[in-house]
Amino acid sequence: MNHFLFIVIVFAVYLIAAVPTGLVLSKVFGYEDVRNKGSGNIGATNVYRVAGKLPGVLTLIGDILKGLLPILLIKHFLNPSMPQLGIVGAVAILGHCYPIYLKFQGGKGVATALGIFLVLSPFAVLGACVIFVATVSISRFISLGSMFAAITVPLLMLMLDQPEPLVISALFVSLLVVWRHRSNLKRLLDGSESRFKG
Repeated sequence: MNHFLFIVIVFAVYLIAAVPTGLVLSKVFGYEDVRNKGSGNIGATNVYRVAGKLPGVLTLIGDILKGLLPILLIKHFLNPSMPQLGIVGAVAILGHCYPIYLKFQGGKGVATALGIFLVLSPFAVLGACVIFVATVSISRFISLGSMFAAITVPLLMLMLDQPEPLVISALFVSLLVVWRHRSNLKRLLDGSESRFKG
């Protein structure tokens, strides 16, 4: 892929990933701004709590697709190098977490990271999903499960001998997901984090 086309694609991926799915869907379903309720986050968990099950599930699907579709299409139709594919993954998560449309105040990146990882290393995702389900089942904390799952992916990719640029990209995505959960981590430590009741 030539450099000019790659730059155009990077900007396009950012703008697509920056679309605030949860905020858009909650308003489509007639609910107020989800940023003013619950945790104040635009992600699927808060949309589920504030606007209900259907908007929450649709937000989850939309946020996954924001990470999955652009990278999948680029991978299959544009023949990117491994470093280029890794950069696209990093840009997608940055778009979701720091969207230009919302003054760079976005989601926490879990669903979009899942979409990215499904393209970069689907087998690592399987392992991370096991960790997520086990953690949430035991603790009832989605945030804790999300952080553990995020950390698991680059480790599994390394064990699976994935290309180094993709492992580096996965590590960046995972660390950003954990960073975006820093307020949850603080609440977990002081005992004020909300448990999942679904």
